[in-house]
Amino acid sequence: MFAEERREQILSKLKSLGRVFAKELAEEFQVSIDTIRRDLTTMEEDGLLKRTHGGAVPLSKVRRFPMDDRIRYSEGTEHQNAVAKLAASYIEQGDTLFIGGASIHYILLKFIPTDRDYTVVTNSLLIAEKLKHHSNIETYIVCGKVKSEEGIVDPLAIEFIRTLRIDTAFLTGGGISAKHGLSSSTPEGAIFQRAVAEVSRHKICLANFDKVGTEFFARTVGLNNLDVLITDWEAPDEEIEKIRQMGVKVLVAEEH
Repeated sequence: MFAEERREQILSKLKSLGRVFAKELAEEFQVSIDTIRRDLTTMEEDGLLKRTHGGAVPLSKVRRFPMDDRIRYSEGTEHQNAVAKLAASYIEQGDTLFIGGASIHYILLKFIPTDRDYTVVTNSLLIAEKLKHHSNIETYIVCGKVKSEEGIVDPLAIEFIRTLRIDTAFLTGGGISAKHGLSSSTPEGAIFQRAVAEVSRHKICLANFDKVGTEFFARTVGLNNLDVLITDWEAPDEEIEKIRQMGVKVLVAEEH
């Protein structure tokens, strides 16, 4: 089998399965794992996929349409849970935090501490509803037009957030890269998160492996405006090193 034919089949499998593993591909095509790794590297350079430690995932489009809430607000993947658990360790007594309405923020709620008092500002009705049952948390919701897929991100919300000061903001987006910084699917969401970053003393980006090295439609903030990136064990080493060189502290959650 020629390399081009093998790569076409790899791409076909990736589209149907949503992910491929180098070890399994090597066994299936009866070639060395180094050959498969070279295939995946070439395909990544051609903009056909995104490599991970163990294989590859599809390359994200620069726009991502709203996902079903049953998927978005679920138990999450092992990677998301590892990132969220590590992020929760940054919450301290007396903090004022920003927690948005992304799926990683919903998962973060499973790990937030209950043995200390702090304040949360959110632009998500669902997050606010979950937090109101915590006696140790004082919750504020951003005012503005309700838009379910992104939370409240309109000009009124931006004006409101600019009147506040926040200790730590847990930011996220569609992707983060050394070249493009943190980015989102929509300009509205990016502008709102930028406003949050501007009023926050400490900015922590939560991004599981498939977001690292990915660039989305609208830039949120540059890496010079981020303090910490929390990702997981499958994030690409080369991109992590580039982000570190830009002055961002990168924490890699371990596999459990």
